[in-house]
Amino acid sequence: MSTHETTPAGAPDPEWDALIANASVWNGDGFRPTAAITVAANPLPEVSADSAGTTPLTPAWVKSGAGWKGRGRIARVNSLHGFRRWFRRQGGEHGHAAQVWRGLARTTRWVKGVEGGDIDRAKHEARRAQEAYRAARRSHAHKLIPGDKKTKLAKAMDDASKDSAAAMVALAKVRKATRARRAWRASAVAAPLVAAEVGSVLALGDITNGSLATTAATAFVLALIGRRTDAGETWTSDSVALGDGGKLTDETLNAAYRDAGVLKDDQVLKLLSPVALTRDGDAYEVVFDLPSGMPTDKALSAVKGLASAMGVSITQVHQGRGEREGRIHLRVNLRIPFTGKPSPGPLLTAGRMDLFKPVPMGVSMRGKSVETDWVERSGLFGGEPGAGKSAAVNNVLLAAALDPYTRLYLADGKAGFDLVPFEGIAEMIDTAGDPEALLAILTHVWEVEVPARRAALREHGARKVSAELAAKDSRLALAILFVDEWASYVAGAPAKLREELNRLFQLIVSQGRALGVASLAATQKPSSDSVPTSVRDLLSVRWAMRCMTPEASDTILGKGYASAGQNAQTILKTQRGVGILMSGESAEPELVRGHYYSDAEVEQIIGRATELRTEAGTMPGMAPLGATAAPAAPRLLDHLIAAVTATGRGVATKGEVLAYLAGVDPQFGAEDGESEAQFRSRAGKLLAEWLDAEGLEVPTPKVDGPDGKRSLGYRLDDLSAVR
Repeated sequence: MSTHETTPAGAPDPEWDALIANASVWNGDGFRPTAAITVAANPLPEVSADSAGTTPLTPAWVKSGAGWKGRGRIARVNSLHGFRRWFRRQGGEHGHAAQVWRGLARTTRWVKGVEGGDIDRAKHEARRAQEAYRAARRSHAHKLIPGDKKTKLAKAMDDASKDSAAAMVALAKVRKATRARRAWRASAVAAPLVAAEVGSVLALGDITNGSLATTAATAFVLALIGRRTDAGETWTSDSVALGDGGKLTDETLNAAYRDAGVLKDDQVLKLLSPVALTRDGDAYEVVFDLPSGMPTDKALSAVKGLASAMGVSITQVHQGRGEREGRIHLRVNLRIPFTGKPSPGPLLTAGRMDLFKPVPMGVSMRGKSVETDWVERSGLFGGEPGAGKSAAVNNVLLAAALDPYTRLYLADGKAGFDLVPFEGIAEMIDTAGDPEALLAILTHVWEVEVPARRAALREHGARKVSAELAAKDSRLALAILFVDEWASYVAGAPAKLREELNRLFQLIVSQGRALGVASLAATQKPSSDSVPTSVRDLLSVRWAMRCMTPEASDTILGKGYASAGQNAQTILKTQRGVGILMSGESAEPELVRGHYYSDAEVEQIIGRATELRTEAGTMPGMAPLGATAAPAAPRLLDHLIAAVTATGRGVATKGEVLAYLAGVDPQFGAEDGESEAQFRSRAGKLLAEWLDAEGLEVPTPKVDGPDGKRSLGYRLDDLSAVR
């Protein structure tokens, strides 16, 4: 263990003395040494604001204007809740009128006392004695009884008469004693009332005000006496549901999770933060851990039971996963969120946007702006008609429009008017729901846009598109491909066209992300028919607006989210534009209200976007800024990957590859009079020569063909590794 020498407290410190001697202070005309400063011989001792060290620290913001405003709002919310709790109390046995009545009844019973039993007992004894006397007198009244027996009956009658008289005397004594005790107790009750009346009159100088004060004091005392019900229960705020004006406390929180079936009777939540109102007074928030061994999904799936136990709407309860399993971030809104008028969207006042930066999508329940990064992302927007999908997608499209270098490829399968304002700035657009027009768009993106980006990345020696590369080469600017109502396109297309549309869209979604092509899809009825499953699984950003069924919600967000509490079916019809947003592969879903832009506001933003693109020279038909070469043609390796992908098996035989290449390049087509064996031999040699020319070494293992037979071919993993 090391030791350090220290200077004793009373010893001089040369270094400190030198520091003080060389220090300077401002005297109004310049700096002068502090040695010239005269110090009092007995300086005032330092006074601590908290000598005991027990005063809690108060944050600086609390004393600011915003802090006082926030505390004032919370005080108003608590006052309103207190009044609502009091008002609802009055209708039950815990109401103050019921308490006063019980207090009056209990006071009356105390004044009457228990002596009534003694009186009843004395009455009973007197009645029995009188009946015995009357019976003895009737027996003695018979004349035919012999003398000796008659004498005995006379004696019995005299004894019964004495007993009856004694019983009556005892009854009179009991009644007198009872009246005395009741009078004493009544005086004990009346004395404070008289004293209060006299004191109130003397203090207030008015008999009316004094009587009112006495009445109020009497009611208060009676309410205290009757506070406990006949069943022995006392009123507590924990017995009032949050929806009825109650508070969310530690006790009510645990009770709600027990009533919802999450906790057993002997289990409690481990609170990591106090149950408290937020600064704006709009909600209660708390962080807690579930009992050891309990999975988070058990609590997340009990949101309906929690809402019922708290007496609120299911949309007011939001549970978020914590940093580890078993940890919950709970927020309970005091009113249904997102039912008011939406605030203006930020793009109305935004200038030029940069799509390489996150795009503002909406507002969370906590009032915070929600932004989504669309670089290397793709998205799926789904929900029933009128839920607000078009408004949600507009957040991305309008932001992309304000980025003059982002290219737009748009298609509307329902042939509506949502995309009409973008016609002037889109590279390619279809607003008629024509499958052939969609094929042209997808073909252009796959055969022109994607190869050009691959060539540009190869020239720059990069693997992915970035903002720095896009600034150098306009070919690497981001592009948006948006298809609205895919099901409408494929429903009216022939089988071969439908297969080609599915193939191209899947290729673009899977390979376009790293090349800067963000693919978006929107549908009114989420299912495998509306968006192919092979494509839907590749879309990373999901936004589930209001859905008709939990299954439809899971189709958008992913299987199991509805049962875990993330169910878009619970979104109310009054919450237009509200959906469960999952921004990326690892993001937790949250309820978000998308920014809304009216038709006039969309026209305004598109007008500003047109000006920006005109200035930048990126309007459709203009030469792309910074373009140095024509887009590169697809490489042979790209065609091989496309051929293997088209089989849907991840592998393809040489025969399948040659058949695909025959549709791409006439050199691979069968010549007149050429047999099947001759065609395969010639086309195989041509393919080998092309691979050698490009310096590619592609393995050709044996793979399973469509008929189950094995032959030489290509695997998609091998081709991707060569790339």
